[in-house]
Amino acid sequence: MTPHQLRTFLAVADAGSVSDAAEQLVVTQSAVSASMAGLQRELGVRLVERHGRGVRLTEEGVVYAGYARRVLGLLDEALIAARDGQRPERGHVRLAAVPTAAEQVVPAYLATFRDRFPEAYVGLDVGSRDEVFHRLVAHEVDLAVAGRPPPSSALVSQAIAPNELVLVATPDLVLGVRSGAASLARLATMPWLLREPGSGTRETMLGYLAEHELAPPRLTLGANGAVIAGAAAGLGVTLVSRSAVSRELAAGELVVVRAPGTPLRRPWHVVTRAEVPAPARLFLSHLVSDEHHDPATRFVPGRVRLR
Repeated sequence: MTPHQLRTFLAVADAGSVSDAAEQLVVTQSAVSASMAGLQRELGVRLVERHGRGVRLTEEGVVYAGYARRVLGLLDEALIAARDGQRPERGHVRLAAVPTAAEQVVPAYLATFRDRFPEAYVGLDVGSRDEVFHRLVAHEVDLAVAGRPPPSSALVSQAIAPNELVLVATPDLVLGVRSGAASLARLATMPWLLREPGSGTRETMLGYLAEHELAPPRLTLGANGAVIAGAAAGLGVTLVSRSAVSRELAAGELVVVRAPGTPLRRPWHVVTRAEVPAPARLFLSHLVSDEHHDPATRFVPGRVRLR
């Protein structure tokens, strides 16, 4: 088997069809089919099977895909270590972040890092909390930025910036709520807008509801922008990072609902494996240094080893 075969297999697995994988890889469908046939013949098992107009992974394919991602991630990591180890300031940093962090936190760090190290390259992938940590464990990325670190002894987490989660809704929805404060009983009557499965904010919101024994109507809208737009349209109340709705709050489109136990303070964290490639270590040092932050938002980072 070759790295090319593994990349082709994963493209088929992710796309769910040979034609879409071929388009993504910019090769012919026959080339993809030949690569898949050769890999399955060498392994002696079927990795994919027909499903509707496309294909899906067999049980063996699901298992093999996990190994394939880790193998390719390690190969990329080895290339970076060999090529950039002595010149990390010109190296390649593989970064992943959850959507809110990618929009509200990471850009400022990228800008100041580029100013300090203009020859470095940072690739940013955006995904749900589950997705970014899966990629980190699989060695597909070197650092992940998210709100809540995973419970893994193989990973190391450091807090890098404050993050305040607030409940927001339209003024009309909370009309009559004195001073913007809402009782648990009132909250239970309001529709709650949820993020997509795998989102850390969704898990935090569900945890809040469970802790306070609330069972309100729920509506899953997906991405962060969707729940903010839904809240602004009056669909219900949602839990978001205050920085993500600063414009809507300033314009009066949304208001903060003061509820028991809120706001929730969940610092942004950068998470890495125990061993970090040299270019990523350079970016990590930049993230945990507060010298380039505005003093008003400065946050003292704390290093913890997850258990």
